[in-house]
Amino acid sequence: MPPHHTEGQAAPRAATRVVVMGVSGSGKSTIGALVADAMDIPFLDGDSLHPMANIHKMAAGTPLNDEDRWPWLEIVGNELADTTASGIVIACSALKRSYRDVIRGKAPDTIFLHLDGSLEVLSSRLEGRSGHFMPPALLESQLATLEPLGKDERGVVIDVAAGINDLLAEAVAGIQRVAGQ
Repeated sequence: MPPHHTEGQAAPRAATRVVVMGVSGSGKSTIGALVADAMDIPFLDGDSLHPMANIHKMAAGTPLNDEDRWPWLEIVGNELADTTASGIVIACSALKRSYRDVIRGKAPDTIFLHLDGSLEVLSSRLEGRSGHFMPPALLESQLATLEPLGKDERGVVIDVAAGINDLLAEAVAGIQRVAGQ
């Protein structure tokens, strides 16, 4: 009897799992959605995965601490690991190495796409957004918290100062290179 193969058998190994990371204003949701579309895989905004306790805390104007983030980061990692699609792109700030380690603990083959930019570029992008408010001090705080990808982390760093078409092309090419595609 000939061997029988199903799509499901190869999907976990071949799946391209991407976290689009960066500070507020870097374009995680916009670039993430465009990258997912270009790669024909689903996109998910990591903010939609927050536990209700985090949502209530943020709605009350209380910043999240690391203890609040751990369960959320595990959920992000589980979404990456459990995808049945040929891949998935999730927007998640993942500013610290320890945050990325939690995600990698669930989905070790995750590729991190770091949207990098100067304070000036990020500030101007935030000023152009409607429905969002990020005081300059908070952006500066996020930049101070940001731990760049280590040489041992699977990732791609792109400068958000480039135009959207260049950003998208560079992001997809970088992800494919890291994924070995």
